[in-house]
Amino acid sequence: MDIPRIFTITESAHHIHNPFTPEKYATLGAVLRLEPETRVLDLGSGSGEMLCTWARDHKITGLGVDMSQLFSAQAKQRAEELGVTDRVRFIHADAAGYVADEKVDLAACVGATWIGGGVAGTIELLAKSLCPEGIILIGEPYWLKLPPTEEIAKGCEANAISDFLMLPELIGSFEALGYDVVEMVLADLEGWDRYSAAMWLTMRKWLKANPDDDFAKEIRAHLSSEPKRYATYTREYLGWGVFALMAR
Repeated sequence: MDIPRIFTITESAHHIHNPFTPEKYATLGAVLRLEPETRVLDLGSGSGEMLCTWARDHKITGLGVDMSQLFSAQAKQRAEELGVTDRVRFIHADAAGYVADEKVDLAACVGATWIGGGVAGTIELLAKSLCPEGIILIGEPYWLKLPPTEEIAKGCEANAISDFLMLPELIGSFEALGYDVVEMVLADLEGWDRYSAAMWLTMRKWLKANPDDDFAKEIRAHLSSEPKRYATYTREYLGWGVFALMAR
């Protein structure tokens, strides 16, 4: 069980696998008013930065679930680096369908709503692990401005314009599902640059270290096209944020 190899190569040097910066995660923890011993479940936890830093800064306890072997190992290493192995743990497993053994105060899926077949299904999944009056966190892209053509939408790595909503419509979709939106923290261009541009150096270093790998041709093609694609499409049209929801 693992994610596609392209991600474990391009994002192997990332602590954060989305357009958030460490400062944005710090802001999110602060605005959520996290209290010590808050129980957190993070589905699609990546390299564990959110749980580990919140354990250090807010004394939460947490469980992260991710299907990437590399990222799960990195998350455990990060917990050791920050001295929070007694507060958070990480398991390598498929987050799709995962329900916690005990109810949690906060259930998150930050940038992996495919685990539930989309936003609505992921919210439904997270709710199964949530205690009454708990908070759901959803990380999701949205259009900064509507692409004028389907070609531009595909340039943003969407299958179609309909894949994402404008920000007001995305917030409205949460409300239509019966949730109050109680907080949001949005990524900025610096976060997008750090998430996307950091991959380019990682790919270049990987190519130098693995010139004869069967995957080298694909990585070379990706490195040759990604900077221009990102600057032309994603940076111009795509936003991303984390939204805190409470059931009505």
